[in-house]
Amino acid sequence: MRIDAYNQIQQIYGSSSIKKTEEKKVSTTSFKDQLLLSAAGKDAQIAKQALANTPDVREEVVAPIKEQIDNGTYEVDTDDFAGKLLEKYNGLF
Repeated sequence: MRIDAYNQIQQIYGSSSIKKTEEKKVSTTSFKDQLLLSAAGKDAQIAKQALANTPDVREEVVAPIKEQIDNGTYEVDTDDFAGKLLEKYNGLF
């Protein structure tokens, strides 16, 4: 008789633990991760991609100057250069 009672108790508790694990599986699969980007975040991403695709050096500007330097024909306007230096220097203080 005691063995029968033990088997009955085991069946009751054993089946309820299985139901609990099944319920847990259902509840954990109902959640999903989401990623929401704000308009500012999207704009920042677009700007970052544009910068990545932009070359560091503008060859259409640099190439003629390199050619003039190689030929020895490049001349610097010293008055203009000094004026720009002073503007930068005065802008610091």
